[in-house]
Amino acid sequence: MVAITIVALVLAVSVPASSRLYRNIQYRESVRDTVTLFATARYEAVRSGQARDVRIDPRTNELRLEGEVRHLPDEVNLVVHAAQELGDRGVGVIRFYPEGGSSGGGVDLQIPGRYGVRVNVDWLLGRVSQEKYGLD
Repeated sequence: MVAITIVALVLAVSVPASSRLYRNIQYRESVRDTVTLFATARYEAVRSGQARDVRIDPRTNELRLEGEVRHLPDEVNLVVHAAQELGDRGVGVIRFYPEGGSSGGGVDLQIPGRYGVRVNVDWLLGRVSQEKYGLD
């Protein structure tokens, strides 16, 4: 009876913890995918000599670079900071130019009420950076 009680207590503690761990892994993967997609767009623009657009749709939690689509988990809020003249119908666009620059902007990936990461794209050099922040 004692052994069954101990097993039940261990399961009661470990199941919620593993669920949180899985959500954190998904979140970190989303941030990594976003940074990688922006860096790939910059590289492709410089390599090909043609501008490349990353389209960011916060309604569907998707980022698109030509045929490549990254869908972020529903638990992640996506907030776009992009050049307005490039976006349409709520979809943000960050354009990377062949000389290495970009239209500038970025996205925030947030876990509601907890924390977030801002992924910035520098307009002059097209560099991609990230910074963490806490939510109130």
